[in-house]
Amino acid sequence: MKIHEYQAKETLKKFNVPVQEGIAIKNLNELDNAIAQLQQRGINQFVVKSQIHAGGRGKGKLYNPSNRNELILDGGVKFTTSVDKAKEFAQKILGNLLVTHQTGPEGKIVKTLFITEGLDYKKELYLGILLDRAVSKNVIMVSIEGGVEIEKVAEETPEKIIKEWVDPSVGLQAYQARRLAFALNLEGNAFKSFLPFIKSLYTAYEQTDASLLEINPLIITNDDRVVALDAKMNFDDNAIYRHPEIAAYRDLNEEDPLEIEASKFNLNYIKLDGNVGCMVNGAGLAMATMDIIKLAGGEPANFLDVGGGANKQTVASGFKIILSDKNVKAILINIFGGIVRCDRVAQGVIDAAKEMHVKVPIVVRLEGTNAKEAGVLLKESGLHFEVAESFSDAAKKVTSVLKK
Repeated sequence: MKIHEYQAKETLKKFNVPVQEGIAIKNLNELDNAIAQLQQRGINQFVVKSQIHAGGRGKGKLYNPSNRNELILDGGVKFTTSVDKAKEFAQKILGNLLVTHQTGPEGKIVKTLFITEGLDYKKELYLGILLDRAVSKNVIMVSIEGGVEIEKVAEETPEKIIKEWVDPSVGLQAYQARRLAFALNLEGNAFKSFLPFIKSLYTAYEQTDASLLEINPLIITNDDRVVALDAKMNFDDNAIYRHPEIAAYRDLNEEDPLEIEASKFNLNYIKLDGNVGCMVNGAGLAMATMDIIKLAGGEPANFLDVGGGANKQTVASGFKIILSDKNVKAILINIFGGIVRCDRVAQGVIDAAKEMHVKVPIVVRLEGTNAKEAGVLLKESGLHFEVAESFSDAAKKVTSVLKK
């Protein structure tokens, strides 16, 4: 689960991580009050920040949603020392379409603004924490190349990214915090400020069950304070039940409508750009299914894991979600009958296909318990299923029906 920058900073403040002061607004009527509150805190420099679930906001472009040829503003993050200018930027950003390198050309409507204090600083750094699955440890990554696209740094100058792996059984050690500070060329008060900063940040990452915590840029202010100027946090969906305060941050406006619909039925769905709809039980099998479709010359339209207990209801829900994508020209159902019997899945597919009046070709591959009985049911159903005998046969059949 992703959250906005202002929500990430609210979370980090609970762990005593120094962040930019700011107030989030969803309506321009709230703007005057937000600025007045910041002024009462002695703040006279302002940054107007668009809030969407995508990076590159500062380099993005804002367009009129009803006329995408009309450019409203360059950049979705604007600094100013003028109250009037802050209001002008807010009016141009809120409610308009922000296009960045991460949103793609479709962009996202800005529905929330974060009005923050403008800080004077002398250095921009990068810091990220995530799980390194290869070694089953959390890894802290830092770089002196902050404030830029870290992917570009990793590709062109990987030596500028320093990594420190943390053993989960002992946690972040003091010598590791010092090593990271040295890697960032910190000294004096900045060095001293960084040590409690990274300790608090790592605690926040662990205790919130985050899957990613990225600070870009991490700044060193003119008075040598270490502050998170930006913050991005993602969380493990399987642990959200332990954090109702984080679950409350979920913004459905930032999620794909089909993914929201799938979550209602406990289906794991991710929309892709292809034309072959995939319905599979098990994440590993789903990944393998997408791979073999591509190897056979097709393009998967989605990742859809219906879980181990696939039945008529889950299959029908899966059909509904897959067919909501107008790009889908064929469906591949690939089920391994371990927990669930294949004949029951087959009957569920037949019933759902009849009720949904599915008109696109359907290729079915069932393997495992009662797979032969399932094949008989499908062939005698009166519906035009393509029954595959093997994994590769299924991929060949689904790509061949697209050519008819």
